[in-house]
Amino acid sequence: MSRPHTVAVVVGSLRKDSVSRKLAKAFAALTPNLKFDFVEIGDLPLFDQDLEATPPAQWVRFREEIAVADAVLFVTPEFNRSVPGALKNAVDVGSRPYGQSVWNGKPGAVISLSPGAIGGFGANHHLRQSLVFLNVPLLSQEAYIGNAFALFDDTGELVNEGTAEFLRSYGAAFAAWIDRIVDDVEAKQAA
Repeated sequence: MSRPHTVAVVVGSLRKDSVSRKLAKAFAALTPNLKFDFVEIGDLPLFDQDLEATPPAQWVRFREEIAVADAVLFVTPEFNRSVPGALKNAVDVGSRPYGQSVWNGKPGAVISLSPGAIGGFGANHHLRQSLVFLNVPLLSQEAYIGNAFALFDDTGELVNEGTAEFLRSYGAAFAAWIDRIVDDVEAKQAA
């Protein structure tokens, strides 16, 4: 690897004081060997096949930002045992037009979190179902962060060292996963 891999970060929460965004920023700070670009999803019009003839500018922007990344990280809260609607919409927007999915073959990872003890298990697995269908090779190590509201101070800084250590370890595993997938793709292209 001659340069740090670029990771598109897709945060499922749109809330101004989003704990998911705080966690994504903490993860990026604790994983210095990767370059993180946050890709916004809150402005994406709902997916409607009829709009593909002249895609909205927001769809075009989103697809381009995901396409240029080497990998993608999803950080999401759990809404009703699933992902937030805005995140599902972003997944759908990126998967179209048919045959041109920006997700195809892009290494990925999912971190889910919640104020409860199970850390967004339902959201994590629902998102994984869609991503497997879209041919996103996912890091098999799963990341569920419980008690999420207690992990940050009033300035948004991560204050839980156990969580910081977990995120460092997960970041190292994700970086190694990206290297492995990218190396495999480059080897196949060279053959």
